[in-house]
Amino acid sequence: MKSTRRMRILLIKPSSMGDVIHALPVVSAIHRHYPDTEIRWLLQPAWRMLVEGNPAISETVLFPRDKFHGPSGWLRAISWLRILGDWKPDMTIDLQGLLRSALFARISGAPRVIGLSDAREGSTLLHGERVKVNRHDHAVTRYLGVLDHLGIPQPQAPEFALPESHLPAGFDTTSPYVVLHPYARGKGKSLDEGMIRAFIRGVTAQSEYRVIIVGRGKPITDFPQNVEDWSNRTDLLELIGILRASSFTVSSDSGPMHLAVALNSSKTLAIHLWSDPLKVGPFFGSSFVWKNGKTSPVSGLDDSWRGIGRPPTHQEMKALGQFAVAKGMN
Repeated sequence: MKSTRRMRILLIKPSSMGDVIHALPVVSAIHRHYPDTEIRWLLQPAWRMLVEGNPAISETVLFPRDKFHGPSGWLRAISWLRILGDWKPDMTIDLQGLLRSALFARISGAPRVIGLSDAREGSTLLHGERVKVNRHDHAVTRYLGVLDHLGIPQPQAPEFALPESHLPAGFDTTSPYVVLHPYARGKGKSLDEGMIRAFIRGVTAQSEYRVIIVGRGKPITDFPQNVEDWSNRTDLLELIGILRASSFTVSSDSGPMHLAVALNSSKTLAIHLWSDPLKVGPFFGSSFVWKNGKTSPVSGLDDSWRGIGRPPTHQEMKALGQFAVAKGMN
């Protein structure tokens, strides 16, 4: 009797927010080409809201790494690893490219284990199939290289299928606003208080736009009346709701920046201090990048933008506030 079992694919991309967002076009393209395929996504619980409900994803496999510490954590880890191998996928795609993710791929028991050529920590030794990518390319481009390996056509426009959202209780939608996300996990990526206040002055100098501050970081007090600090107060779906309705968003190089780009590419500017905007910046050419005192659409970037940068001056942050208002009005 012929088996009716659907093809099963396990995608491993546990973190971080930006990396999970960058992998969304891969699962969308696979689902579009093979709609009957069952795709599960292994990721950390913090990012489950980004993929649960996605029509391409049948189920999430949560990797609660914080619960695996200590002697009792080892027992929980063993139980979790047993569950990982029980599903028996036909193929596992490791987009994380680290030793741990490659081990997970092997433990899954999939006959095909696929990784990228720029994987680290010796993880390529555990990948049965290696997709050749250019390590200088943008993450989205590198991840989409898996499609060529699988014989799936590249999408004309990568699809970032993000969840439905809602605004936090008490959020005012009656007047326009620009969003500032000043925080970042990477060392030296966040904007300091002086830069934040200079940006606010730039917005208020020529408009009645509100400034909405979002993200996770050290709170700042005594803002002007037209500034609302929603930092440390929103979940992911509320953050998506705020970014969706924003007239323009300015962000540090961070996960929420990539979220804003996926939601409204032409209304987002990323501030890059030392990171490479061609590799980890906004993906779409219609977005904007500030680095080393210059602002450009992503479509206008070249290799001269890859080098080490510097923090913006207060005058430059004020100018970025004015830029956000001008673009938000278009």
